[in-house]
Amino acid sequence: MTFSGELDTGQDFELSMAANLVIRSRADSPELKKAASSIEHAAWSDLGFLNYTRSHYEHYADLLDAYPEYQLCLVDEDTGYPVAVANSVPIVCSGPADLPPEGWDWVVETAARSKDARANMLGALAVSVPAVHRSKGYARMMIRALLELAERKKLDGVVVPVRPSAKVKHPWVPLSEYITWTDPDGRMYDPWLRSHLASGGKIVGLAERSMVVHEPLPFWENWSKQRFETSGNYALEGTIAPVRIDVDRQIGTYEEPNVWVAYAA
Repeated sequence: MTFSGELDTGQDFELSMAANLVIRSRADSPELKKAASSIEHAAWSDLGFLNYTRSHYEHYADLLDAYPEYQLCLVDEDTGYPVAVANSVPIVCSGPADLPPEGWDWVVETAARSKDARANMLGALAVSVPAVHRSKGYARMMIRALLELAERKKLDGVVVPVRPSAKVKHPWVPLSEYITWTDPDGRMYDPWLRSHLASGGKIVGLAERSMVVHEPLPFWENWSKQRFETSGNYALEGTIAPVRIDVDRQIGTYEEPNVWVAYAA
C-alpha cells in the first residue's frame, strides 16, 4: 500500500506504494464520494445481507457522512478513479484488552453514540477491493493508510473486527478452532488475517457476535434463493457461520464471528 496523497489536511504524506496511486478521502470531492460508494458496493454486493444489522441500517451511512476524512480511497492517478477504499471512524475505547464480542456492530454504535466525545482510537470498518483489482496488494496498502491516519489524528491505535476471508469455505468450523489453523509454511491459514499480522497487527480476541442480522424468514429466502421448510442451522452462500432458521417463528438469525485485531499507533 513510494507514493503521496492527501487527507483532510490537504498535506502530502509518504507511503510505500506504487507511483501512480495516491490516498485521498471522501472529503475531497462529491465525485470521489460517489466513486468510493460504487467501489464499496461492487466489493460487497454478494454479502448485502450484512447491510441489515441494526447498527449498519441505522448508523453506517450517517457515520460516513459525519467523518468523510476517515473514509480513505486509493486512487489511480491515471484514471482519477479509486481502486480500493477503507472505511473507519474515531471511537472512545478503553483499550484492546476490553473489546466486546459485538465487534463491528459495537464499533458503529460506539461511534454513533460518541460523536462529540474526544476519541482515542480508530475503529476500522471495512477495506473494499473489487474483484478486478484483487491480488495486487491494495488491501494491505489500505491497512497501512489507516495506520497513517490514526497517527496523523494522534490516536492511540487502530482496532479492527476482521472478517476472515477464507472462513466462508468453512462455515461449520468454530472460529476459535479456525484461527489455530496454519498453512504448510506455518503461517496463519487465513489470508486476510495473515495480511493483518504481517502489517503489525495482533490478534487480541474474538468477536463472536460481530454482525447480527435478525430478519423475517422471507428476507433469508430472498437472499439465499431457497425455501426453508424446517427449522435448523443453514450454511448459506457468503456466510462464515450458519444461519439459525426458526420456521415456527418465521425468523432467521445470523451472528457473524470476527477476529479482533489491534495495532499500536
